[in-house]
Parts: sequence; C-alpha cells; structure tokens
Amino acid sequence: MKDPTWLKYRSDGETLWRDPDGYPPLTPPWGTLNAIDLDAGTIRWKIPFGEYPELAAKGVRNTGSDNYGGPVVTAGGLLFIGATNFDRKFHAYDKLTGKLLWETTLPAAGNATPAVYEIDGREYVVIVCGGGKNGAPSGSSIVAFALR
Repeated sequence: MKDPTWLKYRSDGETLWRDPDGYPPLTPPWGTLNAIDLDAGTIRWKIPFGEYPELAAKGVRNTGSDNYGGPVVTAGGLLFIGATNFDRKFHAYDKLTGKLLWETTLPAAGNATPAVYEIDGREYVVIVCGGGKNGAPSGSSIVAFALR
C-alpha cells in the first residue's frame, strides 16, 4: 500500500486508522503487555507485545501490534498469552519480571484467553487459534501444551 493518504479500516464496528504502509499512524510500540501492582497502584513492568513479521524480517523489532485476548497465570508464576494477531505467537513470561521465557508460533492467531487445567497431577495450558481479526488469516485449531 503506497497510497499517500491515511487509510481507515472498519473492523467489528471499530475504526482502525493506518498509515500508507498499513501500520498504525503513531510511534511504536503499537501494543504492550503490562503488569500492574494492585497493592501499590503502579505499573510493575511494561513491554512491547507482538510484532509484524514483515518488519521483524527487516530487523524492525519490538514494535508491538494489535492484540486480542488476555493472559492466564499458573500457580508456578508463568504468564501465558497468545493474543498477538499478526505474528501468531504464544508466549510464556515470568509474571514478576516480564522476562520472556518461551514462545512458539501457532497455526493461527490465538485471539483468546488461554485456559489452564490439570489431569493426574500434570498441568496443561490450552488456547484456541481462530485468528481472522483485521485481515489476519483465520484458523480453527485448539492447541494444548503440557507443563513440567
């Protein structure tokens, strides 16, 4: 898209403004993940969340991106979240520091809040991968991961 005018997209009743290259028309990060200390009323940590694969391939990282879905935290302090619409990643962070511990690419964006469950003493995390928001590819998978 090289049109010199700013673009406006409609999605689910929202108006999404995009620059001529199709990205949000403001300075990144375009999406963040934040941990709030409710006792102190402060932000414990804040990180850029999500990427556009075509920008990451050019070395432009930590842009953040549209994200849809919430996190879940395990009893062991792992924060799991999909939600990144364009890079389709599923992440595990340390809930206290925001340090990325693990990530993988899903078949479609995990625009859903994961669930945690236990069977025979083993903990699992599962996420629905439907994608389809704001022009991202759609999918129809449910992916589960066993925790050690």
